[in-house]
Formats: sequence, C-alpha cells, structure tokens
Amino acid sequence: MNPRTRIKICGFTRAEDIQIAVAAGVDALGFVFYPPSPRYVSPALAGHLLVALPPFVMAVGLFVNPSVEDVLAAVAQAPLQMLQFHGDETAEQCHQLASAVNRPFMRVFRVKADTSGADLLEYEAQCRATSPLFSGLLLDTFVDSFGGSGKVFDWSLIPKELAPRVVLSGGLSVLNATDAVSRVRPFAVDISSGVEAAKGIKDAAKMRAFVAAVRLADNQDSAA
Repeated sequence: MNPRTRIKICGFTRAEDIQIAVAAGVDALGFVFYPPSPRYVSPALAGHLLVALPPFVMAVGLFVNPSVEDVLAAVAQAPLQMLQFHGDETAEQCHQLASAVNRPFMRVFRVKADTSGADLLEYEAQCRATSPLFSGLLLDTFVDSFGGSGKVFDWSLIPKELAPRVVLSGGLSVLNATDAVSRVRPFAVDISSGVEAAKGIKDAAKMRAFVAAVRLADNQDSAA
C-alpha cells in the first residue's frame, strides 16, 4: 500500500478559507511573503491567521529572493514550520536563510521544456549536499514571473526514483489531480489558483473536491 499523498494549498489570505481547508483534510497551508503577488500577506497578518491552526497542520512560508531580515521578520510574527524558496536563490543562499531561523526548506525547481530527469536528480543531490535543512524539491512549471505558474509540465520526465520525494505543483486542478497522483505518485501535491474563486480567495467546494480527487487516486492505487 502506498502512503497517503500529502496535500498543500498555497496562497491563503482569509481565516474562513483556512478553517475549511483544515476541515477538508489539507496537510499544509502556504502563505506568500512576496509583495508583488496578489496573494501576499504581511507577517503580522499571517500570524493572525495562524492563531487557531490545530496540531499537525503545517504552516509554510513562500519567499522569493528574500533577505535574512525578511525571513527573520516573518518567522518572528508567524509560526512557520517550513520555508519555501521560489526565486533565484542558490542552494547556499537557501541554507543561509533557513539556518538563520533553523527551519527546514523546500526548494522550487521551475521545470522548462528542455529540463531532463537527470537535471532534477542532480539539483536535488546538490541541495541535499549543501544543507541538512533541505527537505525536498517542489516541481512547478517555468514561467517568466515568480510564484505559481498555473500551468502543467510534462510529468513523464520525473524520474521514478525521485517521484516519491517530490511535491508536485503546476497547473493542478480538480479535473487532473487524480490522474496526476496516479501517474506520478509524488509525496505531496501543491495547488493555489486551481482552488480559487478569485486571487487569494479560496473556493470551498473546489478545495473539498481537490482533496477528494487526490484521495481517489490513493484509494485506487491501494485497491490495485
């Protein structure tokens, strides 16, 4: 039996959306600390939103090319358990930023059309060798701007030996989540725009349906 696929939803800005996501069984909540993003929240607002977060639900802070001061300020005001670096940070910079607050981190790899499976394995090995705080890769589709792409990349390029360790993102939705999990078997999936009514405003029905679609893939795999 394969383990249960973990689910992260990113880009929360409202307490009511968090409550619905937690009730639906979401494992991790993402908060965007990148001011140009329409889903940006200040560290103070994130701290307020996380006051009632129950045990065993993880709060993840998304950063794009932050300074150490940016990360320190966010962690000081919001109880973040993990960091997610989505910019041009090097593996060494990720380590320095994460070490400043003693938090594990995910590194986003933005997959291009010419990316190979060997590229993914090499980058993961580099990150792991550079920092004991490295937790894993989050795979998203490359676009010119930073933040989530909302676009799907070619899942077939993910090496089978890497898939159980990655977080799959990029263009996921209620319609393709079951297929994505069944085909890739990632450790976790990450979604933002695919469960929104508007940017930063989550849709309760879509969040519940996305969780159900992921669980359907888990159940089908277990039955097989």
